[in-house]
Amino acid sequence: MVTTALPMRSRLSLPPVFWIDIASKLALVSLLLFAVIRDDLPQFQGKAMIGRALVYPLSTLLVPIIFALVWRSGRRADYPYGLDITLGLPFLIDTAGNALNLYDTIVWWDDLNHLVNWGILAAGFGFFLLMRPIGKLSTSGLTVGFGAVTAILWEVAEYITFVRHSPELQTAYTDTLGDLLLGLGGSIIAGVIMGWILWPRRQQS
Repeated sequence: MVTTALPMRSRLSLPPVFWIDIASKLALVSLLLFAVIRDDLPQFQGKAMIGRALVYPLSTLLVPIIFALVWRSGRRADYPYGLDITLGLPFLIDTAGNALNLYDTIVWWDDLNHLVNWGILAAGFGFFLLMRPIGKLSTSGLTVGFGAVTAILWEVAEYITFVRHSPELQTAYTDTLGDLLLGLGGSIIAGVIMGWILWPRRQQS
């Protein structure tokens, strides 16, 4: 009897992007645990790190849970690594910035984060749209809209959790407007990339 089973190494081989995905998730959880354990450090003061530690890990579970449910329903598809990584990466960057005290030592760090992180987060939603039968303009517009809405919700959450009780309250209005504009800017960049660069490539593949 001739067997055609694949070698163990072939069956267990995983793409490099899998390990990048796992590494980013482990890094986020590790940094959040560090922030909770060492909440006495000055870079974590007034940053609502316990709340972040409770909410941020959800970004690492959302895609795997949904994918598992889809797989169990009988639909087979490749795992959306791009979507999974981009949804969790902004939270990793934010947590790393707090752990390294970059928000309090680099003046432009917060502004850069709002621009880049919302570009990445909106791109994550854009990756989801690319898997759907949606047109170019709709993909671009929905990506921008998702980024804009989440930027607003983020600022509301920041105000509720720590801004209203911090010295930043006096300058919060101006800072919030700037953050919203930067978040919108990052979302627009993501919308252009998703709708005008990646969408045509998907159509050709």
